[in-house]
Amino acid sequence: MNSSSASLTFKNVSFSFGNTRTIDDFFLEVKSGSFTTLLGPSGCGKTTLLKIVSGFLTPDSGSILIDGADCTFVPPEKRQIGMVFQDYALFPHMTVQKNLLYGLEIKNKNSKEENFAKIHKTARILGIANLLERFPHELSGGQQQRVALGRALVLEPKILLMDEPLSSLDAKLRTQVREELKDVQSQIGITTLYVTHDQEEALSLSDTIAVLKAGKLQQVGTPRQIYFEPANDFVADAVGRANFIKLTDLNEFEIDNPSLKEAKTLTVRPEWFLKININAGEKETKNCLTVSGTVVSTAFLGQTTRCRIRLNNETSQILTADLPTEDEDLPSGQKITLKIEKYLLKK
Repeated sequence: MNSSSASLTFKNVSFSFGNTRTIDDFFLEVKSGSFTTLLGPSGCGKTTLLKIVSGFLTPDSGSILIDGADCTFVPPEKRQIGMVFQDYALFPHMTVQKNLLYGLEIKNKNSKEENFAKIHKTARILGIANLLERFPHELSGGQQQRVALGRALVLEPKILLMDEPLSSLDAKLRTQVREELKDVQSQIGITTLYVTHDQEEALSLSDTIAVLKAGKLQQVGTPRQIYFEPANDFVADAVGRANFIKLTDLNEFEIDNPSLKEAKTLTVRPEWFLKININAGEKETKNCLTVSGTVVSTAFLGQTTRCRIRLNNETSQILTADLPTEDEDLPSGQKITLKIEKYLLKK
């Protein structure tokens, strides 16, 4: 399948529902052929941005550029954009083949033979060639998702929009379909703008992640940049989990690091802790950053155990630490000291 993908630019887009500003001066460049994810909590404006790109909403200010051309006021049907919805929106009374043919027949530009050739090629790429005579109710959730994707792709759009397409799948199937989706997108090379509130989806699928909060862009970067170099506390907590620890809550340490001395708070991911012997020598614990507290609860996750630990401070702050699983569970109420192996500094 040859889909000539296009670049996409949100140029200082703002939008309001009534008196409520939903999108605020949003600027984002999506490279041609890339997989870009809009990540953020419900109500932050992700779906509104998709509707603006597709032409179903018009921004109050700013513009939408596709391959550099201003498409802000171009009708939806002329934007060459494909859409995969959260509920797939398949026609229940039509077979898979007829669902795939529907958009092509509406366009009515090709011969019947050309249309059939397109849907069979798309079906082979998506692994649904053996499902063409089935009806949607005869398909699994993952198969329905692929049919919905196929119906968008047969129209050869320049940009593909996806609005939380995996949210209705169970956890195991969601992981499988996620891997298939990335493979298909890479194979076709279509520019994809994907919306999710699922951190794992965003990290595993994306070339670029744009994190939103209340209609404002917080940070844009690769998954690794967003995870290891979050721009603020919101981003740190939006992608993975994050603990924010004041330096005054650390155990006494002797480390010659000027940057550390200037900082007020550390950002520490749960997997950046390591349990150490609470009876370790004083010299050993002072040569690294440690924090002590009491085990509140644990959750067995296989190779790791997620521990909730109450710090010995005035606020009784609760930390989350993902520690290597040991032979015996850590009992609630046990005193524990954690070594901080990696951290981000906040002044």
